Amino acid sequence: KEQADDEAIRVFAENLRQLLLAPPLGQKRVMGIDPGFRTGCKVVCLDAQGNLVHNENIYPHPPVDKKTEAASKLRKMIEAYKIEAIAIGNGTASRETENFVTHQQFDRPVQVFVVSEQGASIYSASKTARDEFPDYDVTVRGAVSIARRLMDPLAELVKIDPK
Repeated sequence: KEQADDEAIRVFAENLRQLLLAPPLGQKRVMGIDPGFRTGCKVVCLDAQGNLVHNENIYPHPPVDKKTEAASKLRKMIEAYKIEAIAIGNGTASRETENFVTHQQFDRPVQVFVVSEQGASIYSASKTARDEFPDYDVTVRGAVSIARRLMDPLAELVKIDPK
């Protein structure tokens, strides 16, 4: 039991170390996508300082399955907000969303990353997030956290209560 506990702690510590040492993308305009099937994908666009400038839902997956409309919306947002990178949360529908996004043709070069959603839901329901985004629901706040996690992982992770 003690050996198993020690190994579990070692693995947890290494995973945390990798999370904390993830290099920041820096000040770039980022689109954050919180993937989903039934409820769609929550999409946010942030400016280079991490401020929310736009949000909307797209439905590229079943049961709604509006791929053409979703692709058109993505292209319009990427152009309108001069998006340089896309952060896709690694939760439900992540692989399908990454596949959908990477198969799109954009008019500008856009890097696509899959980022950890771990703790994003905790942050999105927190008082800190409610104070920063009082007019938005938890899904929008979660997508913002995913995008910011790509921009500066450490700055975003420190907002999460460690309990």
